[in-house]
Amino acid sequence: MGHTRVYRNGTLEAEDFPVADVSEKVRDPSAVVWFDMCAPTEEDLHAISEELGLHALAVEDALQHRQRPKLDVYDSHMFLIVYAAAFDSASGRVRVAPAAAFITKNALVTVRQSDDFSIDEVMRRWDEGAELARHGVGFLLHGLLDYVVDSHFETVEAMDEQIEDLEETVFGDRPVTHEDQRRTFELRKSLVTLRRIVMPMREAVNTLLRRNGLSGDGEMTPYFQDVYDQVLRATEWTESLRDLISNIRETHLTMQSNRMNLIMKRVTSWAAIIAVPTLITGFYGQNIPFPGFGHALGFWTSTTLIVVASAALYRVFRARDWL
Repeated sequence: MGHTRVYRNGTLEAEDFPVADVSEKVRDPSAVVWFDMCAPTEEDLHAISEELGLHALAVEDALQHRQRPKLDVYDSHMFLIVYAAAFDSASGRVRVAPAAAFITKNALVTVRQSDDFSIDEVMRRWDEGAELARHGVGFLLHGLLDYVVDSHFETVEAMDEQIEDLEETVFGDRPVTHEDQRRTFELRKSLVTLRRIVMPMREAVNTLLRRNGLSGDGEMTPYFQDVYDQVLRATEWTESLRDLISNIRETHLTMQSNRMNLIMKRVTSWAAIIAVPTLITGFYGQNIPFPGFGHALGFWTSTTLIVVASAALYRVFRARDWL
């Protein structure tokens, strides 16, 4: 059974009453009714749409998956789609939970696809701000949006902490590991996902601010303005983190390339130094007479050439910072 509540004159009159009583309470203009549906069937939505006079397109959108966050305004009601977000620090991924809401003058119907969208958190906000219940549906709608936007803000804040940890690996002494690269990729992908659900919220909340007749009376405007400010902060924070993670990824690649070039210079330098003794010993190892052949002088000459040439190359490479 879905959650139900009815408010009258700013007071919670009843909750968790049978779903069959919703129709009767909605007809009372002095009552404000909330009705929650979790994973409803098409028949369930069509039944409630007849009671509230919901538009067919809104009902169709509530049944579809992967809709973008939006607010559609119809003659008798509004239709809202939002996504709550949660960050999994272990995997670096963002989990999103969609929810839809039908908003009339005296009723709010929430439609969730699963329990991942915590309706208990929304109810907790309503209970904490019970003094605003006199504002009717605007009060209920504010609690819903406040939970959604707070989830966005908490998610981007948690991602910011992980990105700060990645920043320390850029110029650290240890090389960038495969785990660092994987985490960078997961965070970048998660930021793209978060951006898709945060960016459209600006337009949705801004539309509510312009339509106080349906979202609540004028006294609720500062509360919706506060939600809008939070949306803007979350949006700007997401954009800045998206740029930052891209810079970290590019810096990782650059540092990796620079480290590889340094290794190649060192290997090449030592190879050149080793090639000198090889060349000299190979020359003196020919089975033909040469100056010093068969005498101790030849050994000391070749040894001196090896030491002098190797030392000279070593000094040259050190001067050029190749070693």
